[in-house]
Amino acid sequence: MTILTDILASFQEDAPVRNVLVGAHWTMVCSRYCGLASTIAPCNPHTHHEAPVRNAGRLHLKSARELALYALSDNPLEAGIGVAAINSLLPVDDNNTVDINASQILEERGRGKTVALVGHFPFIPKLRKKVGALWVIEQNPFGDDNPSESAPDLIPKADVVAITGSALINHTLDDLLSLCRPDALVMVLGPSTPLSPVLFEHGAGIIAGSRVIDERCVMQYVSQGANFQQFEGVRKVSFSRLRME
Repeated sequence: MTILTDILASFQEDAPVRNVLVGAHWTMVCSRYCGLASTIAPCNPHTHHEAPVRNAGRLHLKSARELALYALSDNPLEAGIGVAAINSLLPVDDNNTVDINASQILEERGRGKTVALVGHFPFIPKLRKKVGALWVIEQNPFGDDNPSESAPDLIPKADVVAITGSALINHTLDDLLSLCRPDALVMVLGPSTPLSPVLFEHGAGIIAGSRVIDERCVMQYVSQGANFQQFEGVRKVSFSRLRME
């Protein structure tokens, strides 16, 4: 979890938490800004023996940095809250960002190339028609997906690698990035992705995430179980290591 600890160590400011919302698909923490992260349910959602979320009902009384430490938890619900808290603290320099979907970048940079995509995204059918070859790696595979166990074999062979930011929540991002070839184009993408240059230090070349621009609107979508494609009030942004240099 080196990436998480490095991101946590990079914070120089704190902020009070204004709200915490854990929806069916997305978790939202509002502090300095509003941060999102995937809600990852326990392996067996029907068991009565899963670890509870610590201090549930009083999370809004913590500071954002205190809540961000939950990202280190082995409890996936807690870890999602922690990553959302991280995203709620991160400032973004608009001079270095581009308003563009990650799928557009992958279509352009993946033409004629082999692309490994960790995570099942809605744009996969369209992307498959645009790139040379597409390997989808998923923890819960279906259809043509490859199981997560195939990552050590497939990722080192890919020219372009795109990894869901949710890999921070299940603590697999460090290992996945270590599998990428030095010459591969590597992207971390999705609303859970921290827009932090720390990811560049660990091998990412492009970071593609989101910013909440209408807190009340997004809160309503999260609370009503919307998926991300249904959201309004969110801006999709990307920035690359080259723009930072």
